Amino acid sequence: MKNKPKYSFIKNTGYALKGFKDIVINETSFRIELILLPIVFLLIYLLDFQFYEKLFLLSSYMLLLIVEAINSAIERVVDLVTLEYNELAGKAKDAGSTAVFLTIVLNTILWTIFIIGIIKWKEYI
Repeated sequence: MKNKPKYSFIKNTGYALKGFKDIVINETSFRIELILLPIVFLLIYLLDFQFYEKLFLLSSYMLLLIVEAINSAIERVVDLVTLEYNELAGKAKDAGSTAVFLTIVLNTILWTIFIIGIIKWKEYI
């Protein structure tokens, strides 16, 4: 790759933070998910989950942020190639959106299972 600079941890961290800032500024969905993160932290802290359950739920939510960032990258690359309507461009963007949607479904299922588990467990105490 011709435009690949020599590896530098500091520079690469800077690139990552620059990308993070760009996504926060330009992607409403990412901002909403980021705003919900303290609520997720609070729920994980307050609810009676085991440590591994807390870690699992936090990881699943972080996966949502990661997939949203990848979706944003897909959208930007597609827009770089063409701003005109193109069926393949639309399919690429739709596939990225599907990945985000499936991650949201996964989070919903996991939270539901874990919360139902707490409720059922309380019945036996």
